[in-house]
Amino acid sequence: MRKRLFLGLGLCLVVTLFFSLALAQDKATKDECVAKCKEAAKLIKEKGLDAALKVLNDPKGPFVWKDSYIFTINIDTGLTLSHLNPKMIGKNLVEVKDVNGKLFYAEYIEVAKNKGEGWVNYMWPKPNEKTPSKKLTYIYRVPGEPIALGAGIYEN
Repeated sequence: MRKRLFLGLGLCLVVTLFFSLALAQDKATKDECVAKCKEAAKLIKEKGLDAALKVLNDPKGPFVWKDSYIFTINIDTGLTLSHLNPKMIGKNLVEVKDVNGKLFYAEYIEVAKNKGEGWVNYMWPKPNEKTPSKKLTYIYRVPGEPIALGAGIYEN
């Protein structure tokens, strides 16, 4: 009887661990956000902004992965140059606030201009959800350019 109980508990533990790992692999990591932003910056430097934007705006391209994507901002004008949602392209989102009133897009630009790179946290709903979750977005300024790249993760 005890053997069956322990085998049953062990099996439950293995199944739970398997599904936890499977779900975790569907979520982007902080390290991936940093790496993808720097990879996109390299693409901009090597191919030029216009050519890079074609790749960055491709929803099936290399800069859309797991549950994250790269977006691009002109930090002088505030205009969004690339985004997973095509409706955001060409828009100035500096006045967009999270549920707590934080001007997170403006903070993206501030980080890019003053530090060159860093993390911005805010509350934002996950896709297809209404309840805001804690989001953390990495911002990286393309060296020598008025361009910032960002990629984010949900922390819960």
